[in-house]
Order: sequence, then structure tokens, then C-alpha cells
Amino acid sequence: MAEAETDKQKNKGINKNALLIAAIVILALLVGGGAYYIYHQKKQIKDYEESFNVEKQSLQDDYNELSLQYEGYKFSVGNDSLVALLSTEQAKVQRLMEELRTTKATNSKEILRLKKEIMTLRKIMRGYVMQIDSLNRENTQLKVEKKEAVQKYEASTAQVSSLTKERERLNERVTLASKLDATDINVNTINKRGKTTTKIDKMTQFVISFKIAKNVTAPAGEKTIYVRIMKPDDDILVKSRSNMFSFEGKDINFSMKKTVEYESEDLPVTMYWNIEEFLSPGTYRVDIFADGNLIGRRSFSLTK
Repeated sequence: MAEAETDKQKNKGINKNALLIAAIVILALLVGGGAYYIYHQKKQIKDYEESFNVEKQSLQDDYNELSLQYEGYKFSVGNDSLVALLSTEQAKVQRLMEELRTTKATNSKEILRLKKEIMTLRKIMRGYVMQIDSLNRENTQLKVEKKEAVQKYEASTAQVSSLTKERERLNERVTLASKLDATDINVNTINKRGKTTTKIDKMTQFVISFKIAKNVTAPAGEKTIYVRIMKPDDDILVKSRSNMFSFEGKDINFSMKKTVEYESEDLPVTMYWNIEEFLSPGTYRVDIFADGNLIGRRSFSLTK
């Protein structure tokens, strides 16, 4: 009876130990499972945070790239109005970039909003790119048209210049062809009796005769003939220093002048110079002018 009681107590103690061990095992399993769950959750959160950070960085890169695109187009566009619009949009991009910079990576709602904003901005950018391309095509076409216009203008200018030169040559030929010509120039020296003399101290008058040759291209009408008598010292015989006419843009003295009626036919002309000054021996020269041109010249010599 005593032995049975002892065996019963032993069995009871064994059962308690078994229950305790089972409880410890279960507790260990629960602790291990809880630890694994916590570790898994932390790892998952860390993965999410890394994913959010990558997404935020990618969005920041997109905003930065868009801002640089606006900056580049601003410098390549010559249209002031379009540049102002690009500057406005670039300022909006930079403002959103600042908002993104201060937004937490885990703020999915704000990140989603900024994603939508950049999608809108890209659509706007595409619209501006189309405008810029259109302007560039127009500018290219204008450059081509300008180049063609310049080439046509230069060709026209060259043609006009050529025609002008040709007209000037023709005018020069006409002018030369219509120029009067004094021929058969003769200088006779006479004394007070009207006789020819070769003695200087006996000379009282120069008789200068010549012929204005026939020229059908020369305009007919009244002509003023100027004669200059040049002494051996190159001084001009004049009655008054105020007797002047225009030749090659200058006013020069003349010795005598005479108005004649020219009918495009041979016209004999005789002019007289009364000798009232001292004459020295040497070579004298007679120059004849009409219509602003030198039309004849003759030299003669006087001796004692």
C-alpha cells in the first residue's frame, strides 16, 4: 500500500516536469516566431523605404532634367514671348523641385501628386517643342528666302551697274562724237596799216582765224567761243582779269570770246586781238574752247 502511494507520487512529478518542458518549448517557439516576424517586418519596412527613396531620387532627376531642357530651349529661341513663357514654366519646375526636396520619401500621396505635376509639365513642354520646331522651320525657310532675295538683288545690282557703265560709255561716245572741233587754225600778225608783219615792234593786232568743222551729231544753235592767248612765260593775254569762264570745274581767264550761230556745218570764225601790251620774242599758243571743251590749239613764234 505504501509502495503504491510512492509510485503514484513519482508519476505525478514526472507529469509536472513534462508539462513544464512542453510549456518551455511552446514559449521558445512563440518567442522565436515573434522575433522572426519582427525581423521580417523591419526588413520589409527597410525595403519599402529604399524603394521610396529610389522613386523620389528618380523623380528629382526627372524634374532636374526638365528644368535643364527649359534652360536650353530659352537660349536657342529668338522669340522673346516664347522665352518669357519658357521662363515661367521653368520657375514652376524649380518650385516643384523644392517641394519634392522637402517631401518625405514615405509620403506616397505627395509623391503621387508631384508625379502627376511632372506629367503635366512634360505635356506642356512637348507643346513648346512643337512651337520651337515650327519657328525653326520658319526661320530656316526665311533664311533660304533671304539668301535667294540677296542673290537676286546682287544679280540685279550687278546688271544695273553693268547697264549704267554701258550707258556711261555710250554717253561718253555720244559726247565725244558731238564735240566741236576747231580746224585750220591760223594766227596772222598785222601792223597798223593792216599789213602782215613779222616785226614785234610793228605788230598792232593778232588775227586768229579757224573753222568749226561740220558735225551732224553736235547740237546746233548759239555757241560761245573762248580764245586764250598764252605768252612764252605762260601768262594769258587779257584785257581784264574778271574775264573768266568755266573749264573742267575751274574758272579760268580768257583773252577773247565770240558768240556764233552753229548749224552743224563748217563755220568759219575770225577773231581779233588788239596788241596793247609789250610782247617778248618766243613761242605763243592759242587755245580755243566751246561747250566747256578744248576744241583746238595752235602754237606760233614771234621774233624781233
